Amino acid sequence: MISTVTRTERTLLALSLACFALAGVVNTSLDVTFQSGVAMTVAVAGVYGFALYARSVNRSRLARLSLGLWIAFLAVTPVHLVDAVAVTVGVARFGSVPADVTAALIPAATWAMLLGACTSTAFLAFREYGAQTGVDTPEEQALDQDFDF
Repeated sequence: MISTVTRTERTLLALSLACFALAGVVNTSLDVTFQSGVAMTVAVAGVYGFALYARSVNRSRLARLSLGLWIAFLAVTPVHLVDAVAVTVGVARFGSVPADVTAALIPAATWAMLLGACTSTAFLAFREYGAQTGVDTPEEQALDQDFDF
């Protein structure tokens, strides 16, 4: 089988995950403010980009992506158990990077992985449901017809 993923599709996926990360960094509180409105708008744009990506790839690739994003999310979440650990790991890991930048990178990665995993799983579920509804594709309709020659 020839892979149908092109550079544009990968760029679309990267931009969607970047939108999710930006939404996680911008939305720092649960209060309804201009910041939360911007975060919601950016997250919706990320979902739209992810929908375009999910439509252009096959189910198995989307399933592998979903599984990979869930694993990445589960790998990032233990850092949030203790805030001091997040700052310490970030400063030790990145050396000259200020602590506030490092403290923003961890929530950005967490939100990108969480929203990406949820979105990919939802679109995979929609696609699986669509495959189970019994709607025949044109190829299946042609194979199911009886031809009299």
